[in-house]
Amino acid sequence: MRRFLVVTMIALSAVLLTADAMGARVRVVERGGRARTRVVVHAAFPIHRSARMVVLHRRPVVVAEPLVYARPILWAPVVVALPPRDRLVWEDSETLVKSDGWTETTLEVNDRGDRLYLELTGRTQLDWAEVVFANGQAEAVDFRSGTYHPGIYSLLDFRDGRMVRYVRLVARARSLESRVILRLQK
Repeated sequence: MRRFLVVTMIALSAVLLTADAMGARVRVVERGGRARTRVVVHAAFPIHRSARMVVLHRRPVVVAEPLVYARPILWAPVVVALPPRDRLVWEDSETLVKSDGWTETTLEVNDRGDRLYLELTGRTQLDWAEVVFANGQAEAVDFRSGTYHPGIYSLLDFRDGRMVRYVRLVARARSLESRVILRLQK
């Protein structure tokens, strides 16, 4: 009985120490009334640069299954016209404020389509986007921290009509306020 208690205490101590060590990886800093935290990415995330301190506008989606990433896509901004309204199956947006600095937002899509559009309403600096599909595949789009003008851009084409779970984006407003609008075409 005594041996069982000793083994249980050692195991419990190891679990608590591991939990403390893992909890230390995400540090939240209060600056100017907004909580800031370091961007956390999947171990297989293909864009490698130092993680930014960001303001979280929406809670990140927790994915249980492992993600499989294709090679990162180096984004080439192409201004496009939106298709007819009846071809758009999903739309969501996030307002970025210049005083927040870098912002991470996760827009839950949970719909099937074949093309994503990105609309910017103000000058916006974009770092990267992560598009996660229902089958566990993911695409990372590298904007190379470029600053882009207002307009409607093609973000990603996937002609096989995939089920998109969510789009995660790291960006910041370069004008006083900028709106990022994502749309999915069927």
